[in-house]
Amino acid sequence: MNNFRGVLVLLFLVLFGSMNYAQDTLRVMSFNILHGATVKNDFNLDSLARIIKSYNPHLVALQEVDFKTKRAKNYDLPTELGYRTKMAPLFARAMYYDGGEYGEAILSKFSFVSSENLALPHLPDSEPRAAAIVQVETANKNLVQFVGTHLDHQNDSKDREMQARALVERFHKDTIPTLLLGDLNAESNSETISILKNVFEQGALEEVKQPTYPSKAPTKKIDYILFDRSGRWKLLDYQILCENYASDHCIVMATLLLYP
Repeated sequence: MNNFRGVLVLLFLVLFGSMNYAQDTLRVMSFNILHGATVKNDFNLDSLARIIKSYNPHLVALQEVDFKTKRAKNYDLPTELGYRTKMAPLFARAMYYDGGEYGEAILSKFSFVSSENLALPHLPDSEPRAAAIVQVETANKNLVQFVGTHLDHQNDSKDREMQARALVERFHKDTIPTLLLGDLNAESNSETISILKNVFEQGALEEVKQPTYPSKAPTKKIDYILFDRSGRWKLLDYQILCENYASDHCIVMATLLLYP
């Protein structure tokens, strides 16, 4: 009997340990980098990289990212920031601009399992927008889908609402744990956010409600970290980081627990 009881205890410990091991704690960041210019227009990539490294995120969604444009001195900003932060970079073009390209980027401490550039709908006279989508395998072998986007900025919300519906259509059937981050140019009570809430949520921590724009004395919440409604995510920590020099947006940072 004692031997049988010992076997049961050992089996419980193995199963419990495996469950713990399969959980992941992820630190994620959304950062509108103002095409590398900083608010002083001094184009300081080293400063941007230092800020990112100081918070030690696993995954970063970057908005307002230039790829070899004249205003960015023909730099490939995702690769430059990836090199400086020692993270894997990926760029998703939204449009051609100023002799190069402009769009979204992702930095990751994990290698990419897959990637996709999802072109988002827009009215004929509006700027094109995109969503950068990657899948990564975490250290604990969990597959995670990480999405970075930048929705339309105009006062008229028609483009943003179309773009939000396109994102809901793309992800509403997914079973992969998914995070959606970015500058959504929409406040919490907007129709755009209401549409996204069909698939995503942002957690109940009080910090989630804090404004993110402008970085100096912010008054509006337009930068978000959202996660799917599968019940596999738990929001542990949420921070609004207003690095006034780096960008006209505050950085948004979250720590999430992913259940197996």
